[in-house]
Amino acid sequence: MSNEIYRRVEADPAYQQLVQRRGRLALLLSVTTLVAYYAFMAVVAFAPTTLSPTIFEGGTLTIGAPIGAALILGSWLLTGWYVRKANTEFDQLTHAIAERAK
Repeated sequence: MSNEIYRRVEADPAYQQLVQRRGRLALLLSVTTLVAYYAFMAVVAFAPTTLSPTIFEGGTLTIGAPIGAALILGSWLLTGWYVRKANTEFDQLTHAIAERAK
């Protein structure tokens, strides 16, 4: 691609909107994941008895284990949501911007 095409793409208001929307979504999902993980680690470090009760009477599995697993599963789901949005909405916008820049 020539520099002219790059300039046209960067000047396109739809491109600016795409970059902002994609960046906001990535930031939101990243902050959500980091806050959840660090909150869990803070509870483990500073209030370990909060997560230490067992799920079943006489059992060995504490409530912290499924909460930790839920955090991992949640981060996978958020990643899947981002990938789906990127492969549908963001790709359509990218394709439209590229077609206009030709």
